[in-house]
Amino acid sequence: MMKIGVYGGTFNPPHRGHVLAAASAVRELKLDRLIVMPAGTPPHKEVPPGNPEGEERLALARLAFASVNRAEVSDHEVASEEKDYTIDTLSWLSERSPGDELILITGGDMFRTLPDWKCGDEILRRFSVAVLAREFEEEKELSDLAETYRSRFGATVYVPRAEVFPVSSTQIREKLPLRQGKELLTEEVYAEIIRRRLYGARPDFEWLREKAYAMLKPSRIPHVRGCEQEAVRLARFWGEDPEEAAEAGILHDVTKKLDLDGQLLLCRKYDIVIDTLEARSDKLLHSKTGAAVARHEFGASDAVVTAITWHTTGRPGMSRLEKILYLADYMEPTRSFDGVDELRRLSYLDLDRAMELGLSMSISDLKARHREIHPMTEKAMEYYNSGKDTTVC
Repeated sequence: MMKIGVYGGTFNPPHRGHVLAAASAVRELKLDRLIVMPAGTPPHKEVPPGNPEGEERLALARLAFASVNRAEVSDHEVASEEKDYTIDTLSWLSERSPGDELILITGGDMFRTLPDWKCGDEILRRFSVAVLAREFEEEKELSDLAETYRSRFGATVYVPRAEVFPVSSTQIREKLPLRQGKELLTEEVYAEIIRRRLYGARPDFEWLREKAYAMLKPSRIPHVRGCEQEAVRLARFWGEDPEEAAEAGILHDVTKKLDLDGQLLLCRKYDIVIDTLEARSDKLLHSKTGAAVARHEFGASDAVVTAITWHTTGRPGMSRLEKILYLADYMEPTRSFDGVDELRRLSYLDLDRAMELGLSMSISDLKARHREIHPMTEKAMEYYNSGKDTTVC
């Protein structure tokens, strides 16, 4: 006979507390298997509007519990279109594991109300229950209640002590939009939440820098750090979102170290449309591939993605954030070349005039090195030479 634990919940999102509880259950109960069962439509509480659907929470759960020995994540309740009652799930599992001991794993709050669940008395008579005690005082209380259930229902009840990680999914959902809560989630779950921007999450800046810097040559990190700092200063001066500017600065060169073959590989992966000049230039391509990585791997906003896309060539009708990143990249503090001081002065006086100067210097440099000039750069130069206000807000 196998001992099979059943650990259910909305896991919205699954956090380190859930993972520790699962590992404790496997260890303390000496389970042969642990079935983690994310709820599809939980009967006891509503999933808050705008939160991930069942399939998304299922994917997060698979990432969260992958490190737990003998654990497997089931899609049974998520795949169901009905409300998911525990008695139905346990009965379904029992049919598939005849003769095995099914152990429903709960926390203290759920254990206290178990007789009030749908067919709660049947659950206690037919299946084993394990309640994870978080501290000594709770262990004594729950042990007394377990004895009551044994006497009243003939229940088989275990009261193993669990490792404690005091956090709730509600607290995490509140923290994620504030660029907080990373330490409460496994690395894999946090990265996926940021990639898909679930819960309105925005990345912790230290985490984002760590990820971006790992993709760079060490010699490029001071430039990227300087670009971020300058973009933030410009954004604050010109009334743009400094946090969006910071993300754009951190991510703008994430594919810079790739050679042409590596750039073209990313173009195929992300279906990036390129022209004949870009197909021969890794310098031009890194803007487009970097924008794609920012979007698909880090969940960056459209504003950040377009700023990264055009930070090398520029374009007519640039948004203010696009201009800010273009100029920050060009004249951040580690840059040193003739004309950079004037470019810095103009960047805090008139963005359009600064763009005109920056494009002019870029074109002059390309001509001096006998390099082809991208048509979009020429079009941008024409716009700014015309004296038009071409900012797209």
